[in-house]
Amino acid sequence: MQRYGNQSRESGVVAYDIDAGQIIVQFRNGDRYLYTEDSAGAANIARMQELARAGRGLSSFISQHVHDHYARKINSRRL
Repeated sequence: MQRYGNQSRESGVVAYDIDAGQIIVQFRNGDRYLYTEDSAGAANIARMQELARAGRGLSSFISQHVHDHYARKINSRRL
């Protein structure tokens, strides 16, 4: 996983992992969620990947646009 840049210093996101058509996001509380093009839409995944790389706005985007449109919650111990 890549450490999230957290430019605002207030993000709930701490790390992410990008692959073709998907992104895994880890939040401050340790929860990890897989978002895919099927679950959240291709445009949303592309935007989430851009925001993750930029280190700014990902948490806000998730809460405003894709909140519960994740494919699954990932057990941290299996990664």
